[in-house]
Amino acid sequence: MDLTYTAEEESFRARLRAWLSEVLPKLPPKPAAADWPGRRAYDTAWQRMLYDAGYAGLHWPADAGGRGATPTQHLIFLEETERAGAPYVGANFVGLLHAGPTVAAEGTAEQRARWLPPILRGEEIWCQGFSEPEAGSDLAALRTKAVRDGDFYVVSGSKLWTSHAEVADWCELLVRTDPGAPRHRGISWLAMPMDAPGITVRPLRTLAGSTEFAEVFLDEVRVPVANRVGAENDGWRVTMVTLSFERGTAFVGEVVACHRVLAALARTARGNGRWDDAVLRRRLGRLAAEFAALWRLTQWNVSAAQAGGGVPGVGGSVFKLRYSHARQELYDAAAEVLGAGALDADHEWVADRLSSLSYTIAAGTSQIQRNIVAERILGLPKGR
Repeated sequence: MDLTYTAEEESFRARLRAWLSEVLPKLPPKPAAADWPGRRAYDTAWQRMLYDAGYAGLHWPADAGGRGATPTQHLIFLEETERAGAPYVGANFVGLLHAGPTVAAEGTAEQRARWLPPILRGEEIWCQGFSEPEAGSDLAALRTKAVRDGDFYVVSGSKLWTSHAEVADWCELLVRTDPGAPRHRGISWLAMPMDAPGITVRPLRTLAGSTEFAEVFLDEVRVPVANRVGAENDGWRVTMVTLSFERGTAFVGEVVACHRVLAALARTARGNGRWDDAVLRRRLGRLAAEFAALWRLTQWNVSAAQAGGGVPGVGGSVFKLRYSHARQELYDAAAEVLGAGALDADHEWVADRLSSLSYTIAAGTSQIQRNIVAERILGLPKGR
């Protein structure tokens, strides 16, 4: 893979930089962290700006409403928006990074026409209903059931760690449609409207004090059969497509953000005298090399995905595994730089350090990623 940029790609970068420098100063202040309606409005307004400028769904296929950009252009977009401090996808990360790409890859023409344009225009927010109280990492153990009743599924059960459920319009929902089938079969992938009768959302407060997660209770919720993506009982395969996007590309922009944090750590350490510690300097240098390598791995994964039809492969698990731990190491180093300041819960790096603890669990635990790497890349036998 050629990692250099062509003249056309550098021209794309220059146009993007010019657009960002024009629009970013005009953005209103970000809403308070606990103001979820305000944050939804802020995030969707930014998404609409991207759409109007032709940058929404940059890497999505043209027939799915995207621009069909090359993997390198997509990475340039992520690199430049992050370096410019542009808003992240925010409340609609499930729609833009998980559900939308899954519908684009697996949905019917009608489903793609119904759901993809509103995601790209920032009109509809999605959440993810996968994990359950007794089926988190062991996703195949899910118990939420869907019973066919004519043109509807009647869904009952509960979901846990449902991101942004309190402001979502739709939920990518995994249900068991054949309780007698083996665990990895008998599962279906549904798009559930969050305003359907029978849905109760209860926000959950995290260690960092935020409430972006919720528990969702489903009491005989009627979901149209037409909202099923993929065949009935084929949801496990469709879910693997969703998870490949979640692990393969959803954290790409954060690698660039980590580079920015590293630079800020170095500046802070020089200012408070911590830079005199040779051990700390080596630690920051090693982390810089770590994230540079992760960026190269990202380039390789995205290029491999393009060659494979746009769906990320198992290389995403390699990235997810190493990135999760590198991020934790980064914010452990931040605590070392801050010294006593690491006890200030209001400091951005302290909040991010608490958040980093979830990365070895979210989107598949590190133990799950190690199993995937061992079995699907190294060819080792499955553990008993």
